[in-house]
Amino acid sequence: MEISQEYDHFRSKVWPALKSKQEEFQLLGYESVSEEDIWQFLVRKKWRKENNEMKLYEMVQSILSLKVGEFMNYSTVEALKDAEFTLDNDEELLELLK
Repeated sequence: MEISQEYDHFRSKVWPALKSKQEEFQLLGYESVSEEDIWQFLVRKKWRKENNEMKLYEMVQSILSLKVGEFMNYSTVEALKDAEFTLDNDEELLELLK
């Protein structure tokens, strides 16, 4: 079973906390962050080692205590994993390694 499916039955119960966190991100200038983005971060990164043993109150606490920097670090790493880098010449390589 995929990790995100293990937690899906909790999603409707923690929706108000997800919505609140998304609104907080928007107030801080991160308008493009969706509830789905936050949810995927939680199940793929933050809760990945919990083995579906979290209590509902622990999930809500985890959502509400999520820091923007923590989420943005994850998002940046995921974006870099998906990006394809090509260096067409040696000058670009040298510039990158400065």
